[in-house]
Amino acid sequence: MILRPRRVDYPRQDREHNEEYAAEVSPLPMHVRSPAASEATESSERKEVGTASRMTGYVGLALGIASLFIWSIVMGPIAAVVGYYAYAKGQKTAGAWAMGLGIVATLSYFVMIPFAR
Repeated sequence: MILRPRRVDYPRQDREHNEEYAAEVSPLPMHVRSPAASEATESSERKEVGTASRMTGYVGLALGIASLFIWSIVMGPIAAVVGYYAYAKGQKTAGAWAMGLGIVATLSYFVMIPFAR
C-alpha cells in the first residue's frame, strides 16, 4: 500500500467535493448583462461619445496650430491638455498631434523669448 502525503496547498483533494465555482465567480457575459432591446441605445450612445471625442480632438488640433502663431504660452498648454483628453477618449491621431503641437509651441516660447527682448 502506497501512502500519499496530503497536499497542504490544495485542501479539497478529496473526491467528495466536486463542485465547480466558475459560474459563481466569473462576471456575466455581455449578452446576458445587456438585453437585445438596449443594443440600439448603446450604439447611439457610442456614436455620440465618438462624435464628442472627435470634436475634442479637432479643437485641440486647432488650438495647437493657433498656438504656434499667437499666445503660445497660453494656448500651448491648453492644446496639450485638450489633446491628452482626446487621446484618452480614443482620438489617438488628433490627440497626439494636439499634444505635440501644444508642447512644441510652449517650448518654442521659452527658446525664442530671449531673442524678442
